[in-house]
Amino acid sequence: MGPEHPFVPARKTPPAVLIQMTTQPQTVPNPAQPKRSLQGARLRKHADYQKAYAAASRKRQSASMSWFLAPRTSENGEQTGARVGLTAGKVLGKAHERNRIKRRMREALRRHVDLLPASADLILHPRRTVLTIDFAKLEAEIVRILLQAQEELTRKGTSTQTDLKPGLKQP
Repeated sequence: MGPEHPFVPARKTPPAVLIQMTTQPQTVPNPAQPKRSLQGARLRKHADYQKAYAAASRKRQSASMSWFLAPRTSENGEQTGARVGLTAGKVLGKAHERNRIKRRMREALRRHVDLLPASADLILHPRRTVLTIDFAKLEAEIVRILLQAQEELTRKGTSTQTDLKPGLKQP
């Protein structure tokens, strides 16, 4: 049974070339472009969400989601890194649909993690439309929210007045 047998394919590459191809060094990812991650920038504990909700001045709305922005500092008054939280309640659908919504949002956030506002907690509440919206539109919406959050934090940082609830007067 040699190469002329109909069920045995003919060898196209000599064995010496195969050995040489397998012993070549593997390509290393470009260190100039590290893979961005949300690993340390995510809200995980229920208590962290509750603190962010309490510190957030108001709820903001967009076409595909609502969001809360809460400035935060450490215990000694220093600024801390940005964190983001995603919520997907049962009203959005079954578990596999909620998981898909969160995966899509995490990927869009991962691509723009550098736009997260510094020293703030950002909580995103998606609507069901996130499940079917084109990913480019979802990404553009998240970028718009991140830029708006950055602008709001810089505006609060330069403002001398504290953020008040509507209808309340400054003491």
